Amino acid sequence: MADNFIHSIIDKDIESGKYGGEVYTRFPPEPNGYLHIGHAKSICLNFSTAKKYGGKCNLRYDDTNPIKEDEEYIKSIEEDVKWLGFQWDKRLWASDYFDTMYEGAVDLIKKGKAYACELTADETKEYRGTLICAGKESPYRNRPIEESLRLFEEMKDGKHPDGAMVLRAKIDMSSPNINMRDPVIYRISHATHHNTGDKWCIYPMYDYAHPIEDAIEGITHSICTLEFEDHRPLYEWVLNEIGWWNPQPQQIEFARLNLTNTIMSKRHLKKLVDDGFVDGWDDPRMPTIAGIRRRGYTPEAILDFGNRIGVAKANSKVDISLLEHCIREDLKAKVASRNVVEKPIKVIITNYPEDLVEYMEIENSREVPEMGTRLVPFSRELWIDGEDFQEIPQKKYFRMFPGNEVRFKGAYFITCNEVVKGDDGKIEALLCTYDPETKSGTGFEGRKVKGTIHWVDAKTAVPIKVRNYGYLMVENEDGEEGYNQDSYECIDAYAEPALAEAGAGDRFQFFRHGYYIADSKQYDENNRVFNRIVDLKSSWKK
Repeated sequence: MADNFIHSIIDKDIESGKYGGEVYTRFPPEPNGYLHIGHAKSICLNFSTAKKYGGKCNLRYDDTNPIKEDEEYIKSIEEDVKWLGFQWDKRLWASDYFDTMYEGAVDLIKKGKAYACELTADETKEYRGTLICAGKESPYRNRPIEESLRLFEEMKDGKHPDGAMVLRAKIDMSSPNINMRDPVIYRISHATHHNTGDKWCIYPMYDYAHPIEDAIEGITHSICTLEFEDHRPLYEWVLNEIGWWNPQPQQIEFARLNLTNTIMSKRHLKKLVDDGFVDGWDDPRMPTIAGIRRRGYTPEAILDFGNRIGVAKANSKVDISLLEHCIREDLKAKVASRNVVEKPIKVIITNYPEDLVEYMEIENSREVPEMGTRLVPFSRELWIDGEDFQEIPQKKYFRMFPGNEVRFKGAYFITCNEVVKGDDGKIEALLCTYDPETKSGTGFEGRKVKGTIHWVDAKTAVPIKVRNYGYLMVENEDGEEGYNQDSYECIDAYAEPALAEAGAGDRFQFFRHGYYIADSKQYDENNRVFNRIVDLKSSWKK
């Protein structure tokens, strides 16, 4: 990832010798859902920063809330990090430090910096005040230290039910920063933890736990998104008041990624999964890393995207067309082209020999001549794309219509003479003729045609399913965002026989349609399913 303001801070720290020249970062996800493209930015920033300075980066799970965590999410997170090309120095858990966090809380109580509070959650919120109104002190704020110590131990020993009381830091109820108005640092939760079992029935709050985790691990630069900027005073307060670590880690905030037409909230993404709006967390429409991986995006495209958007201090929204531009730029030099016709229409060349099959030499890539050519069968009966025929052509339509002549790419000039329809009025076939003198590659220099279309030989065509995707979120006429009810279509198509050799995860350019990938979960020789990665046209401009 390119140099940025965070690297400038680190450069100064190295120059001053603040951490003895060390750079130690961490990526601390909460295992309560799948990571999305916004997390990819954080992964790249933390791991690439450590790599740039010859440092280390930990993968640390923020597992302080046992109710929401799941092994499925842990597995997916690790797969995402590795897919992006990174490897952590240590895999750690916030719960590894529960004993130290408890000791720190006891120390705060003894110093008169924390107290057991029996206000309900609603009362605590009411007492906290507002941005323009100072908070009100809890009636339990000045209870004796010995009483708070006893109650906190009783909380730990399971003598009180969930919600009966909490442990709060004693800071400043009139602080302009609401996060500093005696925040809760421990709550009761009688829940079995995946790592510690039933040892604990009290769990630390994130704002209390996070600085301690960083300090224990020797993290030098705790890089997080901008919404934690107002939490930094509390981060520093915890470290200063407990006072066990020197030098202390420093928190640095950067702007989170916001993308147009994209849902960037794990809570909302989880709702889409739970409501069955999408086919799981890795649905190719989802902006999860698992989803975009199944969609066919490459880690190189994600890293390129991260470099292009950079690391800023102020929030902004990035046009999703830039992300799509990055995957096009990556794939155009990597994947071969194949002929695929969607919504196919049969073409019968009436003057072509019935038993003749020719093999037309067609380039695999116009972008990369080094990819060479392939032989594509051509015979009397072909399929063309439904978009390439209009019975009554609109203005400036140069593809196939009755009486018009077009070039079949890599083959001949073909003229449509007659439209054959069934009793239901649907087109059954187009009766056409070809000019044998116009074969591609023979140097024909006669008349010109304005339209060139692709085709698939009917006898050897491979039936496939093509899944085309739209955005999950769209704006209406009033500029309001909402779920896109038409974000997916699955259509039957025919492909040239070379596509029969594809395996799950193989990518191709479908000529004139876009870039596609054989679905990693549902693809086999009896169910050839291809997901559209991105279409061919880009609206992004530098």
